[in-house]
Amino acid sequence: MSARAERPTASTVSEHVRRVRLPADRRTPATARAVVRSVLSDASLDELLNEALLLTTELSTNAVVHAGTELVIEVVADEVGLTVTVTDFAAGPIEKVAALPRNERQDISQVSERGRGLLLVDHFASRWGTTHQPSGKGVWFRLDRRGTPSATDTMPPWHGGITAAPPPDREHQPAVPSAATLASLLQTGPEPHADDPLADLAANLLARVADLVGAAGGTIRLNRGDGHGTQILARYGRSPRSGEMLRVPLTVQRPYSGELELDAAPSDYAGPLAALVAERLSLHLENDRLRRADLRRQTWLTFLAEASELLAQSLDVDLTMALIPQLVVPRLGQWCAVHTADEWGQLQLAAASHADETVLPALHAALRESGPDSVIARLREASRSGSQVPLGTPMEGFAVPLVARGQRLGTLAVGRHQRHRHDPDEVAVLEDVARRAALAIDNARIHQERRKVAHTLQQSLLPPVLPAIGGIGLAAEYVPSGDAVEVGGDFYDVVPLPDGRWLVVVGDVSGKGVQAATVTGLVRDVIRVLVRDGKALPEVLARLNDTLVERGGGRYCTLAMAAVSVSPDQRLDLRLHLAGHDRPLLISGDGRARFVGTGGTALGLLEEIAAPSVELSLAPGESLVFYTDGITERRNGRELYGTERLRRAAAPLAGFSAEVVAARLRTATLDFSVEAPRDDIAILVIRNEPTAGVRPVDRPSTGRR
Repeated sequence: MSARAERPTASTVSEHVRRVRLPADRRTPATARAVVRSVLSDASLDELLNEALLLTTELSTNAVVHAGTELVIEVVADEVGLTVTVTDFAAGPIEKVAALPRNERQDISQVSERGRGLLLVDHFASRWGTTHQPSGKGVWFRLDRRGTPSATDTMPPWHGGITAAPPPDREHQPAVPSAATLASLLQTGPEPHADDPLADLAANLLARVADLVGAAGGTIRLNRGDGHGTQILARYGRSPRSGEMLRVPLTVQRPYSGELELDAAPSDYAGPLAALVAERLSLHLENDRLRRADLRRQTWLTFLAEASELLAQSLDVDLTMALIPQLVVPRLGQWCAVHTADEWGQLQLAAASHADETVLPALHAALRESGPDSVIARLREASRSGSQVPLGTPMEGFAVPLVARGQRLGTLAVGRHQRHRHDPDEVAVLEDVARRAALAIDNARIHQERRKVAHTLQQSLLPPVLPAIGGIGLAAEYVPSGDAVEVGGDFYDVVPLPDGRWLVVVGDVSGKGVQAATVTGLVRDVIRVLVRDGKALPEVLARLNDTLVERGGGRYCTLAMAAVSVSPDQRLDLRLHLAGHDRPLLISGDGRARFVGTGGTALGLLEEIAAPSVELSLAPGESLVFYTDGITERRNGRELYGTERLRRAAAPLAGFSAEVVAARLRTATLDFSVEAPRDDIAILVIRNEPTAGVRPVDRPSTGRR
């Protein structure tokens, strides 16, 4: 393309010039009109306002719709007229539109969509032309005041683009609407407060263009690609007849499509006017499409965030898999099924849902059918290939694999709705749901495995069953903290001594987790080894302290230890040692409860410890309750359960069996707060159980049986 042609310039010094760079935005034509209006006002050229606004709207709209780049509008006004240049930055030629006599005017069908708007420029401008630069191209027009001699003869020859038009012969122009009417028509916008602004705008534009071209009726049809098919956006007058009529497609992007249809006789300007109206409406439709797409994306993002939150809240594998189809149906599909893969890679149905619950049995049956063309075969293909696989009839839909941390966990199958197929956005959302669901299933499995390991390890630190000892009633309760995946440090044990006595131990190792469990196991094993070797209890405590100082890893342990024997007079004799542990609670036969023992030094903190011994004797029917600080430090807000509440709860239990005492103290502690325990709770009860031939201690009257 040759060099840019010269544009007319004003020779007078009273010149008004404005040059503005604008984005490729739907609001750009309005901004361009504001620039032209401002220059015309400054130059006192209000008589050219309608034509100038009309042509500026046309050129700026063409640049936005067809070039899709930023544009520069340059406005130059002098005493006799106005020159406006609109330049875009897109490559390619400008559609040629020659200025022909009336009887040789081009038909609208012979002019491309990008060149139709220049017919208006050709009609209203005093002269016009094109500019060509390496960075882009532009169109300019000149409007002169009426009665001003034309300067066409002084223009230099054009070197390319479209031929400059001579000044129009006003007396032989075809009957077309005035510039003011066209400017008003093409600047029409939606009412901001209308119930349906787009439909009202379409109806307004259709009515006005039909009136201008003399159409008996018209219709604007639109298909938004949302599964509802083509709908009538606006209708005017009678329905278009089935014969020849004017049809103009709407220039909208997929999935939108539509057309403007007029029951009008073809004429030189009926087609261009309809095309221009279709372009203006298409701008608003594109805005509607983008707005709906943005709203749809925001909706999907909100849905995915809520789905992630729901999936993350469940750490149960079965509940997580049951939740996935409920999230998908009916929003993203008519039915949904989750299959999980076992250790051999075989798929098994874990959960399924259908929008119509009456069809659910049939869905389950179809999902279990085998064969080369069955649904399960397609699911195996999706799991094996790790990619999306379509499902054939009658189960129309598709399957995506459930993959988390590189491991294939199964498949997610979704059936499409009857009214429409899944669009790309829905497919992308479903794939995202599958990724999040797979991660939630894997997290739940990991959590379940950790709980199982913690439970197994915790049980290994406690005796599987308490021994049956004649004359001694034993009962224990253990409540792990709310975090069931962590192993606690609380423990209890009952060990036989070589001299025929029994050693009762209740302890609490600081901290939680595997390290605390390791120290707990060390304490239990050291105690068992030392007492079986016949070591005295003070020596057992001293050696245990040395072991924890050396190998405890900075952890300490509190311990309550008592050697128990049955005396000939049916009393229980106890030698009690406390190493930093809470004092046990003695429940007397007369209904009183008191704390006994003398505190000592916790094990594992100091080189030397003090663990004074106290001798006790339990009469028949009396109980001694050992416990850990999970009871006394249980919280209800800022309030602790404390030792006094424990004493008051234990006093009415005088005379009850060891099992009842332990169970009721456990219940009273848990009922103190609705929250799960923050620390483990361990309770061990020793009771003097009367044997045959010995009269049991009478239980005081408490009003309870």
